[in-house]
Amino acid sequence: MSPKTTALCPCQSGADYASCCGALHCGRKQADNAEQLMRSRYAAFVLKQIDYIVQTTVPSQQALLEREALQQWADNTIWQGLKILSHRPALGKTHSAVEFEAFFATENGVQTHHENSLFVKIADRWFFVDPTVPLPKQKQPCLCGSGKKFKHCCGELLCL
Repeated sequence: MSPKTTALCPCQSGADYASCCGALHCGRKQADNAEQLMRSRYAAFVLKQIDYIVQTTVPSQQALLEREALQQWADNTIWQGLKILSHRPALGKTHSAVEFEAFFATENGVQTHHENSLFVKIADRWFFVDPTVPLPKQKQPCLCGSGKKFKHCCGELLCL
């Protein structure tokens, strides 16, 4: 085994990378829940795996992501750790939320990125809903493909 496969996973699950986020990053398995997907996305930022970040964002938003900006953030950020504050697995049949803090080093010391993220399950696979890209208008179809209006689906959950 290489050092990468035997090292502890950056997501801080306590498992080795190969059997934790490594299995998700290489496509051997899918995340079982939103928390596992969130942890794997954090690990992907640590390891600068921007393709994985894009692939795990809601498909309708993927083309809106600025890959260069994501890559620059990953390249210029020294991640220090992750703390899961809460995982709400059942906001609905297909929605879940994860509140977390990700710590990173700056010239002024360690800073915290705090986020309450929304995740949606589409065709038995979890995806991150990115609130930083243009979202549908309230009466437009939801970005998750539920067939509901955005305001009655992901839109009302993004405000949690």
